[in-house]
Amino acid sequence: MRKILRTTELNSKRLMRETGLTPSQLIFLQMLEDEREQTAGYVAGRMGITQATTTALLQKLEARGMIQRRKGEADRRQVWLSLTDAGHKVLQIAPDGAHARFQEEFGALEDWEQAMLVAALERVAAMLGNDEQGVAAVLDATAVLSSD
Repeated sequence: MRKILRTTELNSKRLMRETGLTPSQLIFLQMLEDEREQTAGYVAGRMGITQATTTALLQKLEARGMIQRRKGEADRRQVWLSLTDAGHKVLQIAPDGAHARFQEEFGALEDWEQAMLVAALERVAAMLGNDEQGVAAVLDATAVLSSD
């Protein structure tokens, strides 16, 4: 556990030093990287974060000029998001962090290995008293497992 926490901490510090972003902000930008607009709700669902957390991330990234919002034409309550040039530039310089390495290594595992790891990590989280829905799941294991 200590090694995981230390690696995550060092990755966060490096990311902040090189881009000024937190890991959550970087992941949010990466969700918008594929050149097409996405709704705020879709990105929040993929990241496993609440609407309040999404709003806070949106405000910070928009204030830094990295994303732009557009109200839906058919439904004005819907918010469409896209990267700006500044957002694309920061993604180009962002280091491949622990999260990216983990996703690459995790994706290379057999399905049964992925399922075992997910189960073990969920058990550890439950043992730590972290079975609340409000805790953000940076990796959506079901999306990873079902995409193979």
